[in-house]
Amino acid sequence: MPQFTLPDGTSRQFDQAVTVQEVAADIGAGLAKAALAGKVNGQLVDTSFLIHEDAELAIITAKSEEALELIRHDAAHVMAQAVQELFPGTQVTIGPAIEDGFYYDFAREEAFSPNDLQNIEDRMREIVGRDLPIEREVWDRDQARNTFAEIGEDYKVKIIEDLIPEGEEVSVYRQGEWFDVCRGPHLPSTGKLPKAFKLMKLAGAYWRGDSSNEMLQRIYGTAWRDKKELKAYLHRLEEAEKRDHRKLGRKLDLFHFSDEAPGSVFWHPKGWKLFLLLLDYMRERQEDAAYVEVNTPDVMDRSLWETSGHWMNYRENMFSTQTEDDRVFALKPMNCPGSVSMFAQGLKSYRDLPLRMAEFGKVHRYEPSGVLHGLMRVRHFTQDDAHIYCTEAQMEQECIDVVALVLDIYKDFGFDDVVIKLSTRPSKRIGSDETWDKLEKALSNALDVMKLDHVLYPGEGAFYGPKLEFVLRDAIGRDWQCGTLQVDMNLPERFDISYVDEDGDRNKRPVMLHRALFGSLERFIGILIEHYEGKFPLWLSPVQAVVLNITNNQADYVSNVEKNLKDRGLRVISDLRNEKIGFKIREHTIQRVPYLLVAGNREMENGELAVRTRSGEDLGAMSIDGFVAHVEQNTRIV
Repeated sequence: MPQFTLPDGTSRQFDQAVTVQEVAADIGAGLAKAALAGKVNGQLVDTSFLIHEDAELAIITAKSEEALELIRHDAAHVMAQAVQELFPGTQVTIGPAIEDGFYYDFAREEAFSPNDLQNIEDRMREIVGRDLPIEREVWDRDQARNTFAEIGEDYKVKIIEDLIPEGEEVSVYRQGEWFDVCRGPHLPSTGKLPKAFKLMKLAGAYWRGDSSNEMLQRIYGTAWRDKKELKAYLHRLEEAEKRDHRKLGRKLDLFHFSDEAPGSVFWHPKGWKLFLLLLDYMRERQEDAAYVEVNTPDVMDRSLWETSGHWMNYRENMFSTQTEDDRVFALKPMNCPGSVSMFAQGLKSYRDLPLRMAEFGKVHRYEPSGVLHGLMRVRHFTQDDAHIYCTEAQMEQECIDVVALVLDIYKDFGFDDVVIKLSTRPSKRIGSDETWDKLEKALSNALDVMKLDHVLYPGEGAFYGPKLEFVLRDAIGRDWQCGTLQVDMNLPERFDISYVDEDGDRNKRPVMLHRALFGSLERFIGILIEHYEGKFPLWLSPVQAVVLNITNNQADYVSNVEKNLKDRGLRVISDLRNEKIGFKIREHTIQRVPYLLVAGNREMENGELAVRTRSGEDLGAMSIDGFVAHVEQNTRIV
């Protein structure tokens, strides 16, 4: 007599084994109709899954968190069936659900065309309309291999032979006459798949991701709970295309990349000004928070990286060189070992702690060329690192102070929606459970004291310590992981650093907090460009205003205004080109300059400027003092 505990705490008891669908029907007809799958003791299962014993049970509907992955997985299967119906002889290989959608890789001699996508999508809708039951079958391994071999599905045969051990049964899902090897679970029928899907693009993909294997054709799609969600997603894609930092970087003349230095940024004057503004801002915030700034070498001997563990665990991502005297050096991929070396210089006392050492360190990591992506993924970048050395008693308060600083800084950039992730001890780790208990408790207690919600990621911490990750949500709803806080007792041990405690013990180990707020300055600038669509707030704009003359008569006046405003701390340029004023206004509006200051004869005679904003708003005539006062009033951060 199995008894099921439901998410609301109530329970249901049955005289015999029952399926998930039968439990849903017993609860109510509406739930039975809405049921897409079940969750039995935390494991997703089909609605046809038969439960024999007591269990915790949740009925998965379209409103459930797990629904999207189910929907996308089924959309992949329906797409594969549609392709094989339209293009007989095509082989299906692997087709998972992915973030925001799904894909399937196909083996076909003739290339798919973009026009084929619409035909495939139309056939998918037809298959959904057929409302084909989706049923799980369990086959003998040899039966499965032979069946797929008979119908010419060579890649399915390879999957069975390579991934399923001898003697193990094979899970097969059938929808109508079409079937595929799959672990599941799946929706009860194709009719349960919302018609809120769209095929997006074609791409090439190597079989099982290995470049030595044959090239397949990949079709990407997206799928959602309803058409409203689909429409919102497509709108986000349109916005993301408009905001692409690589395009805006060229358009706004901020930076460029070159094959001469792959993965490294060539900063143009305006882009470098933006970079320096971030540095100045962070330096001021860190100085106010009692950090000291240091700088460590970019190139250090191999022995340092062996001590830190990077040489063994991160070697393939490091740039190294050997000098004529046979010494091996590496460009630093991280700032931590250099910081520890800095701490080790001179005797430290408990009175020196906490010691907060910040560094805008240039780091170098070898990233495969295929993953480089503008400012978001580079090989050479600047980290706003800080390492805090403290006692165990100080650890929790230091965590609180870091979290408060991180969240306050993000607000200055317009990021109020921040998700905090707490990642705890992984299965492969160093250090005792007692040490891990202390470190995890420091992070979780800090969040509790601050009454901050967080998402727990068990087992996702670094091998040397737990961490917090700060995920920002931008103007169009995308999430970006930026800041991190890690608590570490391992590196101090490996480098044998210590301080003198209150009792005179010279061998007391400090706790080490690793902290980054922007993360990579390059990546953070890329995020800011897309978040603001290049329309930076006034305090962050590389150029805050441009002064424009209508005719040559105002050239000297415009030059004097430019100098006057610069002397008063504004970032101003002038445009004295012999072009029509409408052309110049349009060009600088495209450049996202916050203020356009126009001077004709009347403005010159009155000592004024006609002030326009980049949004096209006409603020009327202002004196120079009046404009400066307006700027000061409308600048949130200077």
